[in-house]
Amino acid sequence: MDKLKRFGVSIEKKLLERFDKYVRGGNYRNRSEALRDLIRKELVDRQWTEGNEEVAGAIIIVYNHHQKELMDNLVNIQHDYGNIIISSQHVHLDHDTCLEIVVVKGRIDEVFKLEERLKAAKGVKHASLAKSTLAREI
Repeated sequence: MDKLKRFGVSIEKKLLERFDKYVRGGNYRNRSEALRDLIRKELVDRQWTEGNEEVAGAIIIVYNHHQKELMDNLVNIQHDYGNIIISSQHVHLDHDTCLEIVVVKGRIDEVFKLEERLKAAKGVKHASLAKSTLAREI
């Protein structure tokens, strides 16, 4: 772990009260832990918007598995991106609905392309991308 540095922060009273409520609600031991977590989150978000470096994440899709040709289409799309897919997990939510988690590690542009293709597949009800980092510099 890097050496810790102390610094002062000026903040409006009402904003500090809201932040303290956030700290308690997040089960942080102190403000510093919560602030570090928020800074890291912001840096990861910025990494995804400013560069094309290697990242990690998960694409979550929900779909009706009875949709004609959808399963074959999803498998074909995933095979096209086998170089960035680490793993996938298929879950049955009910008789008609499935959820799939596709874990990825690769360049940001390739991850976005995969997400777009999965999201656009006819029969997909919902898709979302959970963005993360390889934490090399954060």
